Amino acid sequence: MASGRGGLEEVIAGSTSVSEVDGERGGLTYRGYTIADVVAHLGFEGTVELLWSGVPAADEPPLPLREALAHRRSLPSDCARVVDTLGTTTDPMDALRMGLSALGQFPYPPTLEQGVALVAAAPTVLARFHRRRQGREPIAPDPRLGHVANFLYMLEGAPPDPRRVYALESYCICVADHGMNASTFALRVVLSTQADLLSAAAAAVGALKGPLHGGAPSKAVEMLDAIGRPENAEPWIREALARRERLMGFGHRAYKVEDPRAVLLRQIAERVAAPERFALAARVEEVALAELRRAKPNERLYTNVEFYAGLVLEAAGLPRDLFPAVFGVARTAGWVAHAREQSEHNRLIRPGVDYVGLRGLAFPASAPRRAAP
Repeated sequence: MASGRGGLEEVIAGSTSVSEVDGERGGLTYRGYTIADVVAHLGFEGTVELLWSGVPAADEPPLPLREALAHRRSLPSDCARVVDTLGTTTDPMDALRMGLSALGQFPYPPTLEQGVALVAAAPTVLARFHRRRQGREPIAPDPRLGHVANFLYMLEGAPPDPRRVYALESYCICVADHGMNASTFALRVVLSTQADLLSAAAAAVGALKGPLHGGAPSKAVEMLDAIGRPENAEPWIREALARRERLMGFGHRAYKVEDPRAVLLRQIAERVAAPERFALAARVEEVALAELRRAKPNERLYTNVEFYAGLVLEAAGLPRDLFPAVFGVARTAGWVAHAREQSEHNRLIRPGVDYVGLRGLAFPASAPRRAAP
């Protein structure tokens, strides 16, 4: 029986042991470990290891996985040529999708080696595209650097500041997985047909491209720019709500309380963002929550991951139009975990649907008929 609500809300579409989202209590766990503990104890490679194996590595970062990822960072020549043909106006999400699709043949079922290749190549695709659109030569990966530090190095060609690495790595850990979100569901639907991992990843990137899923951090910092100063927050937000505009970075389909990732990213933003920028964001958050409670008293709207994510990505020095694609680069870790889980217990995902159209219609007797050959 359908739930009566759109978007499959409250419909259980499957089972997973990868991550759990507790929307009522504001919880997120990776394989049973809270996101706060994961960010406190693991780097990105350690988070990948946890998502894939279910067990934290004995060493941080886990040496075998780090070496495997470093070994697979360079793009196959065909893939590099595809990225190099993309125009300067190409959306970075499209560049990521096309680049990943060109990685080669990844036959079903998805393997750990395929997962390593996908996660390792994603930042290289994006960095190569970004360099090319700027008219600069791509930077070869540096196997001595960690996954996130190497991404920043390939973007800029210089050893990255550790504070920026910390900021971006923390963000990537926070968004590495998040239950049955839209992109992960799209990936699992494609995998359930026994299609290959790259086809499923392309579908996931396509789902993530939409502004309701992956594009909000850039919109949140654009909102901060429009407000400009802390004293402008109250009149700006009141006018926006009066126009029935959406405040970016507030409200989440899954969380009925504050998003736990927002808590962590607020703390990180306070450490890495420019003080005046953080002060503006904090005031906007304060006013926005108060005005949302006043304007929509029956809705449970709180700060979500995108609000402070924008500040953290900005502090990491990333161009704004790369924000959604960087989300995709990080989420490849969770996608691989779900892809392998789906293939291990596969059943074609083919939900029912309530038909609400007309029935019992017939063509009039005078209607012409197709002639049989």
